[in-house]
Amino acid sequence: MNRPDCYIAVVGSSVCNEETAKRAYDVGYELARRKAIVICGGKGGVMAAAAHGARDGGGTSVGILPGSDRNDASKYLSLALSTGLGEARNAVIASAADAVIAISGGFGTLSEVALALKKGKPVVGLLFSFEDISGLHHAKTPQEAVDLALRSILRSTR
Repeated sequence: MNRPDCYIAVVGSSVCNEETAKRAYDVGYELARRKAIVICGGKGGVMAAAAHGARDGGGTSVGILPGSDRNDASKYLSLALSTGLGEARNAVIASAADAVIAISGGFGTLSEVALALKKGKPVVGLLFSFEDISGLHHAKTPQEAVDLALRSILRSTR
């Protein structure tokens, strides 16, 4: 069976401006181009933009939904998993990913970042609202964010 090498969570606000959505789209597109699976929260904003980029890049995106209705999912997802867990689904996202790219976001995004860091997962911030977090790598562009995430995974598997 031919499996992808890595699963990257793209996390961020469910409502975002055009610049943030463009960056998330570019991250999703670049991840798809490099054969990574995109994991996200499955709804709007950064999550929908990353899934849209992944779809346009020929990749796969998986949404881990907070509610019980798959119909609430972004139309760009390849697969939507309804959990009924509410914000506790953030732990599922952080656990399922090999690395996390946090784009903008608030406290919900911060919880995903903290959970990933606690599990020893690489985390990259792009336009991330919380700058001074130990262990967080900072990127200036979507391509740099993807590069950092993928290189961090390679280093951790050696």
